[in-house]
Amino acid sequence: MTAVSRKFTALCTMSTMTEVSHQQWGEVSSQGGVDLWVLQSSQVRVEVLTLGAIIRSVSSRRKDGQMEDIVLGYDNLEGYVSDKRYLGAVVGRVANRIARGRFVVEGKEFQLDINNGPNALHGGLRGFNKAVWLATAVGGGVQLSLTSPDGDQGYPGEVQVSVTYTLQGETLTAEYQARSTKTTPINLTNHSYFNLAGQGAADIFDHHVSISAQSYLPVDDTSIPTGEIRAVEGTPFDLRTPVLIGSRLKEVPGPGFDHNFCLSSPGDGWTERHAARVCHRVSGRVLEVSTSQPGVQFYTANFLDGSITGKGGARYGKHSSICLETQNWPDAVNQVSFPDCLLRPGENYQHVTRFTFTTL
Repeated sequence: MTAVSRKFTALCTMSTMTEVSHQQWGEVSSQGGVDLWVLQSSQVRVEVLTLGAIIRSVSSRRKDGQMEDIVLGYDNLEGYVSDKRYLGAVVGRVANRIARGRFVVEGKEFQLDINNGPNALHGGLRGFNKAVWLATAVGGGVQLSLTSPDGDQGYPGEVQVSVTYTLQGETLTAEYQARSTKTTPINLTNHSYFNLAGQGAADIFDHHVSISAQSYLPVDDTSIPTGEIRAVEGTPFDLRTPVLIGSRLKEVPGPGFDHNFCLSSPGDGWTERHAARVCHRVSGRVLEVSTSQPGVQFYTANFLDGSITGKGGARYGKHSSICLETQNWPDAVNQVSFPDCLLRPGENYQHVTRFTFTTL
């Protein structure tokens, strides 16, 4: 164990051979201390912050054995406190966009804050990404819990939320759960930005991606789904077999990918299924994603513009990374043909996403 590791409060789980440790990382005004948790297996090292349940880093091996961090982020807490791009964070109550920030539940209309053009995005002005979560050690990982009060950001009901990160070998698992005192929309996801060449690499043009979806959701000029569920066949959105991101981006209308890919249809149930595979042949790194969620938002960092200074002084520009946000379909609360996103009193919201990091 290194000298740095000895400074941590170490918790070792022999059944999974994952070492779990933590230390205080800073303090947020009016919210208190923020801890950094480290999950370490023989293949992968993951850092998690109690602020925003943020995945601060994932270090995995190249094919030559070298470990590198492949998740965008910041060197210090101040970067995350001021961050506006949700780097590594759990977003909620509702990930993605809600048209005009309005919805009706049980005959009552709710108006949310508008924070993305004419729409509400990722939970509001102070969503779950800006909250300090309560952390508890679990076997091979950490459980982060949060209470969102009735009326938080305009949403109804008090919601008890948890996300549990566990690391076993080369697989990082995120398990989400929630309960509410009133009927409320909920859609939780993690918003990590990945670059398999290393978090400071300039772009993701040399990555190959495949997504196991027969259809996707076209969007209007404010990125709200139009309501159509369109087959990917014959379109630039056909990612069923691996494509080179750099060349495919030239065919996609607009600034890049920022679309929901439909992993299942309404009524299919919530069974876990393969969602996506990303491969970077130079480093040999491969990322595979599976989930019980019905969709994955594939986003190619279209709105990073070089103004963000990240870890090690890296400047994060357009198309410098990708997000694979496993979630319900966007604006589902307003689109009756989409999978139900309402959590009712007495019900349990739960889903799982797994990220597996291997080499060719």
